Amino acid sequence: MPPRFHTLIAAQFFSALADNALLIVGIALLREMGQPVWWAPLLKLCFTLAYVGLAPVVGLIADAWPKVALMTCMNGLKAVGVGLMALGLDPLIAFGIVGTAAACYAPAKYGLITEIVPPGKLVAANGWIEVSVVCSVLLGTLVGGLLVSPWWMTAVGELGLAQPLRASLCALLAIYALAAALQLRVPESGIAYPKAPTRPREILRDFYASNAALWRDRLGGRLSLSMTTLFWGAGATLQLAVLQWAQDVLGLRLNQGAYLQATVAIGVVVGAGLAGRWIALHHSLRVMPLGLMLGALMLGTPWVTSLGWALPAMVLVGAVGGAMVVPMNALLQHRGVQLLSAGRSIAVQGFNENLSILLMLGSYAILQACGVPLVWLMSGLGLFVCLCVLTLMARRLSAATKADRARPPGRRWRGEDTRGAVKD
Repeated sequence: MPPRFHTLIAAQFFSALADNALLIVGIALLREMGQPVWWAPLLKLCFTLAYVGLAPVVGLIADAWPKVALMTCMNGLKAVGVGLMALGLDPLIAFGIVGTAAACYAPAKYGLITEIVPPGKLVAANGWIEVSVVCSVLLGTLVGGLLVSPWWMTAVGELGLAQPLRASLCALLAIYALAAALQLRVPESGIAYPKAPTRPREILRDFYASNAALWRDRLGGRLSLSMTTLFWGAGATLQLAVLQWAQDVLGLRLNQGAYLQATVAIGVVVGAGLAGRWIALHHSLRVMPLGLMLGALMLGTPWVTSLGWALPAMVLVGAVGGAMVVPMNALLQHRGVQLLSAGRSIAVQGFNENLSILLMLGSYAILQACGVPLVWLMSGLGLFVCLCVLTLMARRLSAATKADRARPPGRRWRGEDTRGAVKD
């Protein structure tokens, strides 16, 4: 790996850790304010809105500005949002500010990875990224659970502070400061791109063309974008559903539900690590059946009523998801940087994935507000994932069969191999 690669990983780890802990603290704040449970998805919605609304411009910004400097500034903006929430700003507005910073941070981070890492090491680099992201989810939910636990409330109360959750937010500010300090130690890649369009109409036209280019790509871009879009939408919904499921079905407290949620992250670490080690970039599409397995696990797990069975089930869900998403991310980033630029391709990926999150979370919140039982909601999500993956696999098989018939006799189809799209 190139110099300071692991410093970059550490910086994004602490930034993402604080983001995940903030969600748990934000849910606790809403409960302290007396808001209904279906408000919890609104926090994630407000965080994600910026990813979709700013998608046409964040890629251009990431290509136009030095990426390390941009990431450092965005960590500062996250800290501003958290600080304002500690001072009494409505949590939904504060999450919108933090989400705006995160939306600009993501294409700079992934764009820098594609600029400094050679194609032959992209799967391994994505393995590191996904392991660090999932470790940040794991430790972030643990830290968030700790910051809303009875132990923390008692300890802060003994110090004479009347608002323990405000103290929790101040603790998160320190983590964002650490992320910014690490970020400053990462060197810039030095790669410059042609001048980007500046007029609104040109920006929208450029983004539309970039989005269409990835969706039309037959060398892995379209399928990998479909799979990652489905994965992150379902994953974000599952993240909130598990917290509520742990309380309603397993009888756990909010902080204990956060600990259970962290076991999913443990599984993702294992699955991502194995995929980064054993799956080559040109074989990325071979992991598609894992998406079907993931949907089946999501369908059956909500009916578990024992904590002893829930723990391994959550770990298995995470492991299958991690093994699926790492090769897909690597293939998507590789095709994106070949077809577009680093910032543009990541912005398109972020737009589609976060639009999926918005739609799935919005549907989840509406159905929850309508009184649909949580177990049925979670099982329905798993069934939806299964049907989507089956559709993608059927379309891929149909396209491969047509391509095979069009080839001269004697040439055998190698449909699972995207080697032609990869130049090491």
